[in-house]
Amino acid sequence: MSELVRRVRARDKFGALPTFDVPFLILLLLLLSYGLIMLFSAGYAVALYRRGDAYTYIRPQLLFAALGVAAMYAASLVDYHIWHRLAWPVLALSLALLTVVLFMPEYNGCKRWIVLPGLGTLQPSEIAKFAVVLVFSHIISLNQDRMRSFAVGVLPFVLVLGVVAALMLLEPHLSGTLLILGIGAVLMFVGGTGLRWFVLAGVGGAAAIGAAVVVMPDLVPYAADRLRSWQDPFADPLGDGHQTIQSLYAIGSGGATGLGLGNSRQKHLFVPEPQNDFIFSIVCEELGFVGACAVVLLFVLLLWRGITIAAHAPDRFGALLVVGFTVQVALQAVLNVAVVTNTIPNTGISLPFFSSGGTSLMMLLGEMGIVLSVSRGET
Repeated sequence: MSELVRRVRARDKFGALPTFDVPFLILLLLLLSYGLIMLFSAGYAVALYRRGDAYTYIRPQLLFAALGVAAMYAASLVDYHIWHRLAWPVLALSLALLTVVLFMPEYNGCKRWIVLPGLGTLQPSEIAKFAVVLVFSHIISLNQDRMRSFAVGVLPFVLVLGVVAALMLLEPHLSGTLLILGIGAVLMFVGGTGLRWFVLAGVGGAAAIGAAVVVMPDLVPYAADRLRSWQDPFADPLGDGHQTIQSLYAIGSGGATGLGLGNSRQKHLFVPEPQNDFIFSIVCEELGFVGACAVVLLFVLLLWRGITIAAHAPDRFGALLVVGFTVQVALQAVLNVAVVTNTIPNTGISLPFFSSGGTSLMMLLGEMGIVLSVSRGET
């Protein structure tokens, strides 16, 4: 009887008019607006040069942003418990797409995108991140009292992460692999996996890297080149170090308040892909230290608000979904800023809400809609 009452109350709660977490929604819209403005500013020069149209990048991004906001709103209206049933099918779909992408043509030495004629491209790693959060949240919420055992608290997660990571390393997509491993580790820790298993995972990770060197020798020169260009980018200023050098020039020339919106010099074919992975360097150049701090502050506030929503979620499944999606955004932002500032080797990772990429933006906004759905049932 008590279970029936709980279900009825939950259904009544989600059947009412939506009451979102307003601070979280405002932060999302601020990040999205900031990102769209900076994408147009950072990308119009290279778009004009490559395509003869300054709106090449911003036009589809605006379309996908509108579709993403619609998807976010729709996801926020759906009872998030539906993802319990869809977790494994979504994972199966993501594994299928990660396999298909290995047969796609290479772009910059990687196979990360599936070409959709007339629609653009699809990056399977974006769906993989979504799937990992769903499956981990699903497993943990159903086994919260047994998470300290190896059979429940470690083995299923290692199997899922192992398969996903192996497929992504074949692309190769090192940054995406690190991001998914980080998301998985955070969810396992929050879910109650014993600390001793994390120590063993460190040892196992080192062994896995050694095995990857043997099984996938092509990965070795790829990673070695990245490490060399990170340690001394000026050793090869026209090759592997070019991106980093031009990014650092852009950051340094911005000063405290920047050169002014639209006044970047480095985006004029000096910084490669200023509309994508290195858009943060253009933010620093045009808006200076103040503009860069504003970006970081918005991401920090989004993470804080997400943790607040998770702490008041009606159940463990909802809390884990919120933690997974908000940590994903925060980790990806940290990795991007670290790459752009040469704090870590260049791994090729986008800045959420800012970098060009329609399917990525739609997936991200859809995930944020699930967070808003959880916030509707806050206790």
